[in-house]
Amino acid sequence: MAMNADEIIDRRRLRRKLTFWRIGALLVLGALAIALFAASGLAERFGKKGSDHIARVKIEGVITNDRKMLDLFEELGKKQQVKAVILDMSSPGGSTVGGEAMYEAVRKLAEKKPVVTSVGTLAASAGYMIACGSDHIIARRSSIVGSIGVLFQYGDVSGLLDKVGVKVDAIKSAPLKAEPSPFHPASDEAKAMIGKVVGDTFEWFVGLVAERRGFDMTKARALADGSVFTGSQGLSNGLVDEIGDEETARKWLVSEKSLSDKLKVIEWKPRADDGYFANPAALITMARLFGINLDSNQAVNLQKALEKRLFLDGLVSMLQIDLSAGGGNINGVFDQ
Repeated sequence: MAMNADEIIDRRRLRRKLTFWRIGALLVLGALAIALFAASGLAERFGKKGSDHIARVKIEGVITNDRKMLDLFEELGKKQQVKAVILDMSSPGGSTVGGEAMYEAVRKLAEKKPVVTSVGTLAASAGYMIACGSDHIIARRSSIVGSIGVLFQYGDVSGLLDKVGVKVDAIKSAPLKAEPSPFHPASDEAKAMIGKVVGDTFEWFVGLVAERRGFDMTKARALADGSVFTGSQGLSNGLVDEIGDEETARKWLVSEKSLSDKLKVIEWKPRADDGYFANPAALITMARLFGINLDSNQAVNLQKALEKRLFLDGLVSMLQIDLSAGGGNINGVFDQ
């Protein structure tokens, strides 16, 4: 029976809808299959990481109490295919808690398989602390290492408040609560309290370096004055074991830990953050809500900045460069 024009149009429309939903269903099933494949670990098993290799882990930027990085170290310790780990270090330091946690994670990992640090630009303060957890430290001759020192900084804006006519009062349970305060000069008692905190952390840090580098405490204290050293100087004073790069680290693993020279070095990364701000498109949308227009490159740069977590709480062990008044003062820093 012949169909009229309306019936033909309706049938074609129905076919297009069916085709659309079929394609959509296939895409959903495909995505689900890929997700299940990745979650099962089969992708890793059949990929490059499925064969024996040396893992490279980059530690760069500001050190924080990074749970994902700690999980990565734990995972590497369990992977039979990972025969050794190279820490690719370029960090000025950061949170002392983060440095301590990562140092302990590196030591636990080193109990199971060899770990060697290859210093790039610098391994300072908490960065050097983490490097001390490895079995061997390699640096380029112009790398910066050290900055084993303690400085607690706090602001005093009381003079500014006086000029603008603002007075800040406080009712406290005890005189040392919330001291030192930025709203008035620190008392001698507050300075003494902070001195004890700094001293305790300093003794722990120096003791750690002495133990791991085989120094007596006299030598460790002599190097723990906040000074930084080139890799060449670090080799002379014992902070570094060898001058070189990642290839030097690989050769050390072959010669000293009896690893095969056929093993490839494969980079391992912490699992990606699945939060809202991990997506540059989401950042663009959020910025528009506040009247800010970001292009894709700006959104990616902002995402990278957020990933570095530059805002730190508590004590930090971090190399800071003071360029005020044309100076170049470099200190190992414990900051508030």
